[in-house]
Amino acid sequence: MEIQHFCHDEHPLVFNEDERGGEFCWGCRKPVLGSSYSCIKCEWYYHHKSCAELPRELQHPLHPKHPLILFDERKFYKDKEYSKCKVCKENRREYTYGCFRCNFYIHSTCASLPLTLESEVHDHPLTRIWKLMKFTCDLCGKEGNVPFLCAQCNFCIHKTCASSYLRRVKAIRHNHPLHLTYSSREVPQSDSPFCQLCVRKVDADYGFYYCSSCDYVAHLDCAMDKRNREDINLLKLTDGESNELEIEDLELDGSVDSATYIVKKINVGEDGIEIPTEIKHFSHEHDLKLSDEVENNKKCDGCVRAIFPPFYRCAKCNFFLHKSCIELPRKKRHPLHRHPLTLLPKAPYRTKSFQCNACEQSCNGFTYCCETCEFDLDVQCSFILEILSHKGHEHPLRLSSTRHCQNCSGCDFKSSLLFEQNSQVLRCITCEFALDFKCATLPLTTRYKQHEHPFKLSYAVEDDSGDYYCDICEEERDPKHWFYYCADCSYPAHPECILGKYPNIKFGGAYTFDWHPHPLTIIEKTKDHFECHECGEPCEKFFYQCAMCNFSIHKNC
Repeated sequence: MEIQHFCHDEHPLVFNEDERGGEFCWGCRKPVLGSSYSCIKCEWYYHHKSCAELPRELQHPLHPKHPLILFDERKFYKDKEYSKCKVCKENRREYTYGCFRCNFYIHSTCASLPLTLESEVHDHPLTRIWKLMKFTCDLCGKEGNVPFLCAQCNFCIHKTCASSYLRRVKAIRHNHPLHLTYSSREVPQSDSPFCQLCVRKVDADYGFYYCSSCDYVAHLDCAMDKRNREDINLLKLTDGESNELEIEDLELDGSVDSATYIVKKINVGEDGIEIPTEIKHFSHEHDLKLSDEVENNKKCDGCVRAIFPPFYRCAKCNFFLHKSCIELPRKKRHPLHRHPLTLLPKAPYRTKSFQCNACEQSCNGFTYCCETCEFDLDVQCSFILEILSHKGHEHPLRLSSTRHCQNCSGCDFKSSLLFEQNSQVLRCITCEFALDFKCATLPLTTRYKQHEHPFKLSYAVEDDSGDYYCDICEEERDPKHWFYYCADCSYPAHPECILGKYPNIKFGGAYTFDWHPHPLTIIEKTKDHFECHECGEPCEKFFYQCAMCNFSIHKNC
């Protein structure tokens, strides 16, 4: 069976009883599965059977004066005079019915909405009101213009809200299912509640998700976001069913301790406490010995922070581990990821380093990793869970995970949506203060090269002179941003100038690669600007180098 279709004048569209390629429909932009039409000569112009057989002319109750003509919205998409769909207020590049005389347009999918709708979010059938009228959706609280109505409850709702939300969802960061509600009477709080997922106010006069056992509230979109919730196949539970979701749930700050090291030698202190003095750690090939002789500018290979006692060192290599790092659990649950994370001594990627999904910084220390999702947390970020108390702010900060970018109060950096993950900061519910993970994990005290005194992290301007500069780079500082300060010397400095551009990279370590015969050493940017042997560009960031071959290569190359 063939039809001649207005979208493609050159060839007829041929009927296919069972299309399984999953191509997108030329009419509605949704995947085509089942009965379809397409051009077999061009291998293109796939249509659902229903979209291909749409009538070219339509009488519609929203515009009874004139018939509407079917056309392809893509042909008019760049025309400034072209108006959006009267129902959804969007340009979606799909088949549209229009009256060009009256500048009235409606998508074919919006024009064919059902007169009644059964929705999971309401107990009674909803009736389409084919009349352009302004209304406020009782579920999402936003305005619309063509409502679905339950006359029995005086309940108005958008079509998208009626079909998009579920009665129950399960958030990764909460142990119980959340129930959809649009009654503020169910929330026993005098003040407006805040969403536990994005840490912003929730308007309890409209819809939200709620756990009555824990008084846990979440915005509709926050709880429904696929990056915040459990597998969709486990969500559609009725109230009488057992909740299988809780069987596998561990506490989100929980860890599964398993042996990360074998004790070789033990000393017994004066108080009778046994102290391992020599160990074999799973991350290193040689034995490590307990030490308290601190060397300048040495970093721990686990957390990539400055070494301080007590720590363990390798007598054969430039390898150090804090005592706290040898005691890290091998498995851990974290609220930023749906799967358990495994502690790995090196990232399982070709570059031997990773970009932390929380602070977005490069790191070559230990990673808490989900190899299935290529999700990584550095050691410092793995310690930050749902709530953080920080000396830089008077109120507790709560983890905020949202699809919107958020600004950090410590550096004014706008967090990005890294790897399609949610933007993560730690927010205060009392005031508009927020910290990204980069600032939240800054060391409270640190040293700088050969400077005599330690620097302390400072959160407020040190004077009222009006002139604020970094004494290292001699460039201006923003007085609202956090900085490091030596009070003994009245010496302020940018965090990046004190810690370096790559504070979570330990330079000088050697790595072996299958494609090079010698170990390569990780090197920071140098004045010489060696050329990368792969792309020929100068190595202006950190790179790998083989001194034996005079070979240099970018990390990405």
